[in-house]
Amino acid sequence: MPSRDPQRDVDSLRRILEVARQLAAPFELRDLLAQIIDAGRDVLSADRGSVFLYDPKTQDLHTVVAHGVQGIRFSIEKGIAGECARNRVIINVPDCYSDQRFNQEIDRQTGYRTNCLITVPLIGVDDELVGVLQLLNSSLGCFDENDEYLAVLIASQAATAIQRVKLINDRVERLKLERELDLARKIQMGVLPSSLPPCAGYDLASYSNPADETGGDIFDVIEIGSGESCNTCSAAAPPPAGLFVLLADATGHGIGPALSVTQVRAMIRLGLRLGAGLPELFKNINSQLTMDLSSDRFVTAFMGILDPRRHEVSYISGGQGPLLHFHAADGSCDFLEASTVPMGIMDDPPIDIPPPMALKPGDMVVLLTDGFYEYQNLTGKMLGKTRIGEVVAERRHESAKAILDALLAEVEIFAEGAPQLDDVTGVIIKRET
Repeated sequence: MPSRDPQRDVDSLRRILEVARQLAAPFELRDLLAQIIDAGRDVLSADRGSVFLYDPKTQDLHTVVAHGVQGIRFSIEKGIAGECARNRVIINVPDCYSDQRFNQEIDRQTGYRTNCLITVPLIGVDDELVGVLQLLNSSLGCFDENDEYLAVLIASQAATAIQRVKLINDRVERLKLERELDLARKIQMGVLPSSLPPCAGYDLASYSNPADETGGDIFDVIEIGSGESCNTCSAAAPPPAGLFVLLADATGHGIGPALSVTQVRAMIRLGLRLGAGLPELFKNINSQLTMDLSSDRFVTAFMGILDPRRHEVSYISGGQGPLLHFHAADGSCDFLEASTVPMGIMDDPPIDIPPPMALKPGDMVVLLTDGFYEYQNLTGKMLGKTRIGEVVAERRHESAKAILDALLAEVEIFAEGAPQLDDVTGVIIKRET
């Protein structure tokens, strides 16, 4: 180590060891950076100091703690600190105002005069650029080779300490996010029916599995009585008792879409309590979603009424399709398209009420989100409508749950180990007698 004063060398090394000990202690990031600056000032007899952290995403340097200045952010293409970060070399400037790289504007803003400075890169484990340490105005007039050597020792300790704190912070944030996502998943799964309400002469089954902790799919089956208006019947002819069936899918998957579809479910249940019919439900929920969602977000939704006395399903399907109507008499499948646009795209869209799906003994309405139809195998091929229709026809004599289980098994066989990329949700309505 270069030296001007042996005693100073001894004192400096003692201080470096003390710095290493101090930086090994647990710190919040802001406190750690302040500790690094104070250590650098002490060891190099500097007046002020700053730590510029490096953001690899933006290739910027920014301050969290600095002496005499507010937080700043700038590209590594600019200034002495930027050059230090780019080239990963110490820059020792004995006379700042004679160096064209020095930005005098900060001095003008703060009223402080920077006579000399030393800038050293903070290089951590795996040669990672963590940031830059900059110290201003040596009490001895300028920084020398001994200071450069000491600055490197401090920088190596500081870089590792900063990496450690960031890793701890990242871990804490991940654990917090995991807990929040787990809670969100429990809340979302908690609103799904734990069991489906019975309906004489009908067998129903349901399933939902999000691709992430939370998903953009939801279903609901709600028992409705003769006193509640929930189909297209007039006020003079109150609807019979039956089931309201919802299958909805918000764009994407995760917390945002989960909130959207949960909101749809809540509005539907409230609307049914207030006696809203299908067109009214769709219109008002769509209007609310149009106001709430951004222009690139929407919700596809099937809203249907199973009338067990007329044996038909009246429905409106906003962007949700295909809808599989299976006919037991000849084993054929009709794949019906959506009856109107998804909810949240435009206010007051045209709503054409399609004819009800008539259900004869053995007939089924199979409602599946695109997570079924568009499930991809390892080559990127999608499962598609044809195979789904074949499975339903092959298993038509089995229960609704067995048929849904068979569809899930077919997805697993087809996938050949490919990961689930989208939420998978389905509801099957099967007439037994």
